[in-house]
Amino acid sequence: MHATPSSALPVGRGLLYVTLAATAWGTAGAAAALLYRGSGPGPLALTFWRTFGGLVLLLAVRALLRRRSATAAVPAPAPEEPLRRRLTRIVMTGIALAVFQAAYFAAVEATGLAVGTVVTMGAGPVLIAIGARVTMGERLGAGGVLAVAGALAGLAVLVLGGDGGATVRPAGIGYALLSAAGCAAMTLITRRLGKGGGSDPYASTVSAFAVGALCLLPLAAMEGLWPLAHDLGRSLCLLAYIAAVPTALAYGLYFAGLAAVRAATASVISLIEPVSAAAIAVLFLGERLTMATAIGTGVLLTAVAALAVTEARGAVTAARSAAPVAG
Repeated sequence: MHATPSSALPVGRGLLYVTLAATAWGTAGAAAALLYRGSGPGPLALTFWRTFGGLVLLLAVRALLRRRSATAAVPAPAPEEPLRRRLTRIVMTGIALAVFQAAYFAAVEATGLAVGTVVTMGAGPVLIAIGARVTMGERLGAGGVLAVAGALAGLAVLVLGGDGGATVRPAGIGYALLSAAGCAAMTLITRRLGKGGGSDPYASTVSAFAVGALCLLPLAAMEGLWPLAHDLGRSLCLLAYIAAVPTALAYGLYFAGLAAVRAATASVISLIEPVSAAAIAVLFLGERLTMATAIGTGVLLTAVAALAVTEARGAVTAARSAAPVAG
């Protein structure tokens, strides 16, 4: 997963695609914050429309790509993934995706875009690293342990260091941590059940979106599925934007970029998401960050970047160890 896959896509363009995807993801919370200030739906309904709208658009894009590649050479078939394992992975991933997205939008509503995004995207890699150690025996190493400790320290400063100028609220932090747990579960499920090949990341995402939308529909209906009639046009435009740009377009660019960029590199680039979200929150939404909150954000994101670098180095070492020795 960490080795650079063979692809006709240049590495530079792959880096651009992943960068654009991370930047687009950072705007999803901003659009949600604008919806909450108007007549938009709540977090559950918003997440349903994001997953359902993104699913429809992703299916349309996939159909178009299949039509355009119909005359291309057919690659050798990948090993078939067992049906039971595939269904288990899709269902569990879909549920984790629904928790991840819904809790994130709830965090944005409760504690603001900047803090909600930073805590979610900063705690996610830490929980993934710890979960991989506990469930799959993956070793962190000294560098990984230091990076996790640094991330936890940054999170503590972020949560405890705010004063009245920052919107750091316990309920919002709780939602953000729940969102990070959903993200970690989604990643660990994919990593554990997706071993052995035979799975298409794009198709798996489409399937997970379908499961997530089905799980969210009854909850969204109870919360209130439709935006209020007041300022309905603005709400529909924002919902369409969330489904199209930070969902369908961003995921499409991300998967295209992964064909040329290593996963560890992509994880570092993805730190653009909380940075862009924080910048939007401060510059355009009027949110304020205290010095302690800014320091905590910096420590957290630096530690996560160090964790990704440690993972990349470990992957390179493992690949060299597994390489056959010429005799």
